[in-house]
Amino acid sequence: MINNFEKISNIARQSVIGKHLPNSLYVHISALIYLDISLQKYEQQTRELVKNIDDFTLVKFNLEKVKISYLYYPDFDTNPHPALIKSIVVNIQDQVSKVINYNNENNPPILHRKETFVNINYIHYEKFKHLTHIEEKLGLLDNTRYIGLRKEWEQLLTDHSLIFIDHNLACHINNNPQEFIKIERHKAAIHRNRLSRPVNLALEAGLFSEKTTFFDYGCGHGLDVKIMAEKGYESNGWDLFYHPDNPLKDSDIVNLGYIINVIENVAERREALVKAWLLTKEILIVAAQVLIDDRQRGFMAYGDGIITERNTFQKYYEQEELKTYIESVLNKEAIPAGLGIYFIFRDEEKANNFRASRFHSKVKAPRILLPIKKFDDYQVLLNPLINFYTERGRLPQKGELSQEAEIKAEFRSFKQAFKIILQVTNESEWDQIADQRRQDILLYLALSRFGNRPNIRQLSPILKMDIKNLFGNYQAACFLADEMLITLRNLEIIKKICQDLTIGKVFEKSYLVHLDMLDSLPTLLRLYEGCASRTIGRMEGANLIRFYFNIPRISYLYVPDFNRKKEPVLRTTMTIDLQDLRVQYRNFIDDTNAPKIKDKHLLIFADNG
Repeated sequence: MINNFEKISNIARQSVIGKHLPNSLYVHISALIYLDISLQKYEQQTRELVKNIDDFTLVKFNLEKVKISYLYYPDFDTNPHPALIKSIVVNIQDQVSKVINYNNENNPPILHRKETFVNINYIHYEKFKHLTHIEEKLGLLDNTRYIGLRKEWEQLLTDHSLIFIDHNLACHINNNPQEFIKIERHKAAIHRNRLSRPVNLALEAGLFSEKTTFFDYGCGHGLDVKIMAEKGYESNGWDLFYHPDNPLKDSDIVNLGYIINVIENVAERREALVKAWLLTKEILIVAAQVLIDDRQRGFMAYGDGIITERNTFQKYYEQEELKTYIESVLNKEAIPAGLGIYFIFRDEEKANNFRASRFHSKVKAPRILLPIKKFDDYQVLLNPLINFYTERGRLPQKGELSQEAEIKAEFRSFKQAFKIILQVTNESEWDQIADQRRQDILLYLALSRFGNRPNIRQLSPILKMDIKNLFGNYQAACFLADEMLITLRNLEIIKKICQDLTIGKVFEKSYLVHLDMLDSLPTLLRLYEGCASRTIGRMEGANLIRFYFNIPRISYLYVPDFNRKKEPVLRTTMTIDLQDLRVQYRNFIDDTNAPKIKDKHLLIFADNG
C-alpha cells in the first residue's frame, strides 16, 4: 500500500465519507466500512502495526505523508464538543508509532461539526447536524481560531452567555436546570396600548364584516376584546389566569394569539389549539413566536423550548414548523398572514377566495380621454360597470352586479353599455387590465400547487366565472400555471427578466426593487416572491425586496427612512432560502456601518414617492 500512496491519497481526497481538511481526512470508526475498499485495506494494514489499538474514535488519514492517526474521544456521542484524550500516530513507512496523551492537558483540542465524521445513517446524525445548524446561525463557527481548543471555545460561549444542555444551546441564567421549575404562564401576558398584530392583520385583510363575532382565547388582560367591542363587533374573551370565569363562546373569528408558544406541556398546548378551533365558526387566527437570533435574551433549555428570566416558558418555532404543527393538529391548511401568524378557514371556498385575493394586484381604471355627451349623461350609472371590469378583467354575468337592472334598462346589455365606455377610453388599457387579471389567477393557481390545489367545485362562483371568461376552462388555466412553475426553475430566465426591467437595481447576483412595485413586475417574479410569502409571510415593515438569481433566495429589507432621506440606512433583513425554507434575520440597528440604500430613485416609480 505504501507504494501506492499517491493513489490512496487521491482516493481519500475524493471520499464522500468523513470530514475533509486541506491535508487530512477524518472518519469515525463506524463509517470506516463505507470507505473505498482501498482505504479500508490501507487502514487495516496500518492498525496491524500497532498492538492494543482498540480504544479510538476517529481515524485521521494524512494526505501528505504515509501516516495514520487514531484519535480517542470517549464521550463522542454524549458531549456536543468532546475533547481529545489520546492520539496514536502511526508512521507506516518507518513502522513506528507515537502515543500522545491529553488526559492532563489543560487546553485539549475539541471537535465541532460531528455529523461530518459519521455516515448519514448514524444514530445521532440528525442531532449532530441540528446542533451545527444552530451554531452556524449564531455565528459561533465563523472564526476557526476560537473553536479548535477547549479554553477558547468556552470563552466564546461565555462571551455570548451560552451553555449546553445535551446537544441544545441555551442562554445561561442563574437557575439550576436540574431543580424543579414552576412555570408562571400568566407573566407572559404583556400590557399593550393598541390592537395585537394578529387581530389587526385580520382586520386589514377584510375578514371582519359588520356582523362578525369575535372571541379571544387566552385574552390576557383583554385589550383586543375591548378594542374590537369599541369598533362595534360582538367581542368576548377568556383567560385561564386573568378571566377564568368568562364563558367560552362560539364565534365567527377566534384569536389564539401567542398562546401555544407559552405552554410548556405538549399535550396542553395541543388541547388549547383544538379547543380554540372548536369555538371557531369561520376563521381561527393562530400566532406564535418564531425563531430569531436574539443572543441578548436570557433563557435556558426546558422541554422543547426555553425558560425566560421572568420564569415563563417560550417555544420558538421555525415558521415552517409552526405551519406544519397547526396543520397536523387541525387537518386544515394554515395560511400565513405574517411572521408567526396564520389564518385557518372552516370553509374551503372562503379559504380559496382569501388565497386568491392575496395575489390580486392593484389596478387603476383607464382615464377618461374625451368625454362625450352620452357618456356624461350616464357616467354615474356606468361607474359600477367600470369598477367591476377593473376589478375582474371582464364584464359581469347575470346577478353579479347590483345595478344590473338599471344598466340593462338603459342599454339592454352590459356589452352595449361597455361600448359607451370604450368610446371615451383607450381599449388597449382594458385589454391590459384583463391580462393583468389573467396573470393574477395564474399566480394563485401556480402557488396552490404547493398545497392541495382546489378542484373547480371548491372555487367561489365569481372566481369560476373569471376563469371561464379569461381562460376558457379550468384545465387550461392550470396547465398555463404549471408551465410557469417549470419556467421558474431556470434562474437564468429570472436573471434575464431582471436585467431587462427599467425599474429597480440589478447587481451581480440579485435584483433590488421597492415592494410597492411588486404588482407591476412580470408574473414570473411575482411567482418567485410568492413561493416565499405563501409559506413564510413577509417581514413586518418591509419596503424593499431582493430577488437572487444565482440561488433560489428572497430577501425582505426594512428601511425606515426610505421616503425621508437621500441615502436611508438599512435596519433589518429577512432572507428566505427557498430550497429548505430556512429563515435568517439580520438587524443593523446598532451597527455603525449599516448599509445605505443608494440611488433609491431607481427602485420605485416617481409617482409612488
